Amino acid sequence: MSTSRPTATQPPMADPDASPAPAPAPITVPPFAVISGAQVQETLQGQEQQIMELIEATYDLHAAGESVNPPSYFLRFPDRPTARIIALPASIGGPARVDGLKWISSFPDNVQAGIPRASAVLILNDHDTGYPFACLESSIISATRTAAMAASAAHRLSRGRRTAPTRVGFFGTGLIARYIHTFLAATGWSFDEIGVHDISADSAAGFQGYLQATHATTRITVHDSPEELIRSSDLIVFATVADRPHVTDPAWFDHNPLVLHVSLRDLAPEILLASTNIVDDVEHCLKADTSPHLAEQLTGNRDFLAGTLHDVTSGRVALPQDRPVVFSPFGLGVLDLAVGKHVYEEAARTGRLHVVDGFFHELSRYG
Repeated sequence: MSTSRPTATQPPMADPDASPAPAPAPITVPPFAVISGAQVQETLQGQEQQIMELIEATYDLHAAGESVNPPSYFLRFPDRPTARIIALPASIGGPARVDGLKWISSFPDNVQAGIPRASAVLILNDHDTGYPFACLESSIISATRTAAMAASAAHRLSRGRRTAPTRVGFFGTGLIARYIHTFLAATGWSFDEIGVHDISADSAAGFQGYLQATHATTRITVHDSPEELIRSSDLIVFATVADRPHVTDPAWFDHNPLVLHVSLRDLAPEILLASTNIVDDVEHCLKADTSPHLAEQLTGNRDFLAGTLHDVTSGRVALPQDRPVVFSPFGLGVLDLAVGKHVYEEAARTGRLHVVDGFFHELSRYG
């Protein structure tokens, strides 16, 4: 038997008339910028429709596998059991191409002192070098992406319902409720009635005043009891600081409302088991003793979940008309990155980026 040697493959001849390939762009360390909350708010104001579309596009990227979104880390304190600080690391592909971390604290006792419960910063990291290039005040970014997420779900989950929701109820009247109302109003929602309930009478009255200034001709009612609010609303927004379920009677939802369960821990598992449940991300929602997590622990399975919001919009999940629909979104770190990168690019485009000169002191490997 004879064998033949493989012949070497010759490289193709270079075309003497061809233009040389462009040299790769040098990798450099980006300058570091700080963006204040006032600048964030100024940038995002009036962009509700654009931000809602950005959030929807980011969810689509996440569903397509163009993101990395590890589990959030909860830092808790034995001496302050109601307080927590949460780290949300994430990476997003697509046009944004950015990595980063949201570091957000929740200290409910702040409210009694007259200051907001939540505070946050967002760090953006360069895709190519890993260097952080911006620190943004992020309580506004967090509220914005949460409100955009809720408004998007309200639009998408109400399609195909026999009657569109005309009565909205806000259970909890803090910053998140105000932002969700702003996004609903700015993206085309109008309501015949608006209901309000909060365990703090002062907070409920303050939110009522805000709504009256915005909706001069809409009937606005402060409800003394949770049951009154729920039974009188077609669209219910839960935006509380509850750390365990406090709404326990499935009969309150017999009129089959659409529920935006934004605060994640208000509803007893029995209510979820009597509803059609949609989440934004299954693995993230079934953690940290959220209501869906408690339902999983109670039943030992995930059969009570119909699917994700992306499953609904892509046609893989149809929503029945004869059950309440509950949307429980964990709120992914990639959403904060998308909004934060948008704010950064707007600040850079308009020449209002505040760069900290010399933030990175040593940029040579050998000094």
